Amino acid sequence: MFSTTGTIEEQLAYLTKGCVDVVRESELRSKLELAIQKQLPLVIKVGFDPTAPDLHLGHTVLLRKMKHFQDLGHTVVFLIGDFTGLIGDPTGRSKTRPPLTREEIVRNAETYKAQVFKLLDPDRTVIDFNSRWLGALTGEGWIRLAARYNVAQMLERRDFRQRYEEGRPIAIHEFLYPLAQAYDSVHLKADIELGGTDQLFNLNVGRDVMPAFGTSSQVVMTVPLLVGLDGVEKMSKSAENYVGITDSPDEMFGKVMSISDTLMWAYYELLTDLSVAEVETIRQQVNRGDLHPKQVKQDLGRRVVADFHSLEAAAAAEQEFERRFSGKALPSKLVEQVLDIPAEGTRLASVIVEVGFAASNSAATRLMAQGSVRVDGERVSDRSRRVGPGAQPFVLQVGKRKVVRVSPLEKSRS
Repeated sequence: MFSTTGTIEEQLAYLTKGCVDVVRESELRSKLELAIQKQLPLVIKVGFDPTAPDLHLGHTVLLRKMKHFQDLGHTVVFLIGDFTGLIGDPTGRSKTRPPLTREEIVRNAETYKAQVFKLLDPDRTVIDFNSRWLGALTGEGWIRLAARYNVAQMLERRDFRQRYEEGRPIAIHEFLYPLAQAYDSVHLKADIELGGTDQLFNLNVGRDVMPAFGTSSQVVMTVPLLVGLDGVEKMSKSAENYVGITDSPDEMFGKVMSISDTLMWAYYELLTDLSVAEVETIRQQVNRGDLHPKQVKQDLGRRVVADFHSLEAAAAAEQEFERRFSGKALPSKLVEQVLDIPAEGTRLASVIVEVGFAASNSAATRLMAQGSVRVDGERVSDRSRRVGPGAQPFVLQVGKRKVVRVSPLEKSRS
């Protein structure tokens, strides 16, 4: 049964916390009032194209906003874009995105399903796949849908307009992406659609198209794109500045502790359920010197780890962090990796790549030049350093958090 708490003003403050765009707040108020009057939960839609197998904290900004609606009794639809993933979202792209294969989409979608309930309430979550209706849409249906928008409207979108003006190709199927996303809202009769700020155009296409299909326009709400650990680029796996929600508690806590004191406040606002007023109170305590920024960041780390693991795991991760970085100790449990080394040996840079601590040999040599690489506790900056077959096992450390025990073995000859 639907039930909610708080006044409309309190609900609006809770739901719009951290949002950049609300189109329109007056409509959101009306929908909330009608939901209470009819005792019917609103349908909150959020679409995720399964472009990568794992979610990171950047994705959870949206998940947390979905949770806020669930906290007030509403139903969220976690929509997996297994059909739109075949098109590829053109948002922010300077060229056509290569479409995913069906096999990649199915594999990634399964991991999404396993991860979202770390934050969301299963009883108030509907997981759906847009291939159910988009795959069944006939040629006539696509023509009727496409007729609801024109090329001039599509070119209002900045990335399309820029590519058009520069003479770079725009594939026709890319125009179909925002229309397909809009039709998802029509089919689901979405009251509200959530997305990142980069999705504002697509979400508004849904608002424009829905009335033509006899459905009232959805309210559009956007949240900021979470800045990654480097404090510069948005969080992404490709930028290697992310915290994965399947990361171990120790790794997750350590990554949160690595962010700047300035970035910490954005993480508090977007990655916790604390109100704006509560975050501001903590900020003032830091400014007055009543709290040290490290204490506040540790509290943030505990909150993040507890969300995706447990309170016990968060406490243990904090203790391990203190043991390692206050006492300069190595992890209590070292992962061991056995590597096949050719008879002539191999460069240490290649070993760094093979254990997954760098994406390429050039990236590994840059880390060495920066003084970020240690072997058995000794800093190594010599880019020509080699590892021979049958060498004694050694502890390889890159940065503060990446540590592994390497056991070299001579590669067998076939």
